[in-house]
Amino acid sequence: MHALGKVDYEIRDGQVVYKEGGTVGVMLTEPHVGATAEPTLRDLSERLVAVYGTDFGIHSPTWISRFTDMTRQAAAYRAGRVLLAGDAAHVHSPVGGQGLNTGVQDAVNLGWKLALVVKEKAPESLLDTYHAERHPVAARVLRNTMAQVALMRADDRIEALRVTVSELLSMDEPRKQFAAMMSGLDIHYDLGEGHPLLGRRMPDLDLVTADGPLRVFTLLHEARPVLLNLGEPGGFDLAPWADRVQSIDAEYIGTWELPALGAIAAPTAVLIRPDGYVAWVGDPTQRGLADALETWFGPPGARP
Repeated sequence: MHALGKVDYEIRDGQVVYKEGGTVGVMLTEPHVGATAEPTLRDLSERLVAVYGTDFGIHSPTWISRFTDMTRQAAAYRAGRVLLAGDAAHVHSPVGGQGLNTGVQDAVNLGWKLALVVKEKAPESLLDTYHAERHPVAARVLRNTMAQVALMRADDRIEALRVTVSELLSMDEPRKQFAAMMSGLDIHYDLGEGHPLLGRRMPDLDLVTADGPLRVFTLLHEARPVLLNLGEPGGFDLAPWADRVQSIDAEYIGTWELPALGAIAAPTAVLIRPDGYVAWVGDPTQRGLADALETWFGPPGARP
């Protein structure tokens, strides 16, 4: 597998337009796996000549690196005060560009939990949910990147499999499922039975509030959980958690839709964690909100 591509480009009217001159990205396959020395410009030049018959006069590299399809995952993401995230927790082929997304979501999942524990607002056991939630997500990324690498190999049987997979991905439903998986938009943390939103990423809706229009994700900029009440205003008492959880009364006019799932029933209220995932769905008459608040954000404090 070899590739050349200009780094500098613009998107104009949905089309990629490359700029004149500039840096070119180069990817080459080495004849032997396992080199231990850092790759050099000379190594790159020799491989270009071997593949294209010329090195195109390459010079002034911005960076040169080497990667493989090595696939590894830490058995545990936490050992006492040691916590692993990103490439320290999992490595895999860069195919599909899923590593950055997975690593960032690791950090966002862990960050607010760590903050609550450090500030002694929540018990240390909250940190155990980091491994429980994120380890299965990365394991699936490792599986699908290995599958994609396998589909790139030159073999008659792999070619037959590649054609079959291509036919499947020409259909709407498999394509939507696969796109949601690769983008991480279909992640579903196991928070028990209930509304389809429970344990899933909250959609970034355009809300209407008494103070004007508001997007859901702007409520998460302070890394605080949010109880979003879409029913009768003032229906919830969050006083014991007022130092940690913000409460917003709002309206949303439109269809609720989730990646891979499609349309879902509109909830009356949702409790959104700082990482954007829904920890509780219900209304003022349903139990479970206090339990969810204590589970994720610590025991209630004194009323203000």
